[in-house]
Amino acid sequence: MARMIYINLPVADIAATRRFFAKLGFEFNPMFSDEHTAAMVVEENIVVMMLDRSRFADFVTGEISDASSATEVLLCLSAESREEVDTMLAAAFDAGATPWKDVMDDAPMYGGSFQDLDGHVWEILHMNLAALHNQS
Repeated sequence: MARMIYINLPVADIAATRRFFAKLGFEFNPMFSDEHTAAMVVEENIVVMMLDRSRFADFVTGEISDASSATEVLLCLSAESREEVDTMLAAAFDAGATPWKDVMDDAPMYGGSFQDLDGHVWEILHMNLAALHNQS
């Protein structure tokens, strides 16, 4: 069996979170989603579990951080091209995301970032592996 990774994030509004990430092209696994949880499929073995704050509290000890006031984690997704980075950033901003840092163009890497509706930081990064290999 292949190893999977589940990333768990607290969110304020499951319905708004689903709409936001659907606009970025993500789908949700209905088997693991309900009115308190949205299981966003990044790829076959990577799932981001968006849990409303009360449901998230069932899994943690202590306080839940407020991602809008302090960076808790950087979530970085790969992109196949610079154009895909730009397209995903545009979709995120159109869906209500907040810009986080300026676009980075540091050949062979190109990427941008945003904060989702709950302040979680998402980076979208294209790495030109052929150019990276040629630098060695």
